[in-house]
Amino acid sequence: MNYKLILWQDAEKDLAQAYKWYNEKVPGLGFDFLAVVERVLESIQDNPLRFPVMYRKVRRALVSRFPFGIFFVTEEERVVVLAVMHTARDPAKWRHP
Repeated sequence: MNYKLILWQDAEKDLAQAYKWYNEKVPGLGFDFLAVVERVLESIQDNPLRFPVMYRKVRRALVSRFPFGIFFVTEEERVVVLAVMHTARDPAKWRHP
């Protein structure tokens, strides 16, 4: 089953900030980051239940090559991405019921 993917505005901001930061460090690295995130999002859409539950119904998919996690919930036939966070950040700062 292919779930519909929805990104919360906060998750979109997370992605934009990470992209900018990586591109400032090494030109083009931001594009690499987004490409890897896109592959993880496709994997989440294909089979979201394969990722572990981290808090209540919130699941996390790790991003390879970059220290980020994609936090999301599944709701019927859709996946809602809540945040794209650096793994060193405290997830309690964004938890939503």
